[in-house]
Amino acid sequence: MTTLTVTSKGQVTLRKEVLRHLGIKPGDKIDVDLMPGKMLSIRPNKQTGSIEDVFGMLASKDGPVLTLDEIKTATEEAWAGLHEDGKPYQR
Repeated sequence: MTTLTVTSKGQVTLRKEVLRHLGIKPGDKIDVDLMPGKMLSIRPNKQTGSIEDVFGMLASKDGPVLTLDEIKTATEEAWAGLHEDGKPYQR
């Protein structure tokens, strides 16, 4: 077991052996989950950085499915300050 000290700023420095065990290098990010019983789960945040990571990110199971043309029209109308019924927004 490794014991760490909390600074007056509420910060904790993970020791090299802990970082090495997790495969974390300088500049990497970590995910921390709060667990029941005052425990934490710490793991490396290893994103692949590929476009596949964002597919479905904005998908809504109960929202409408729009075509690209519908999305284009909606954004053009919003940019022009028009409501979906074609009338200007009240400002």
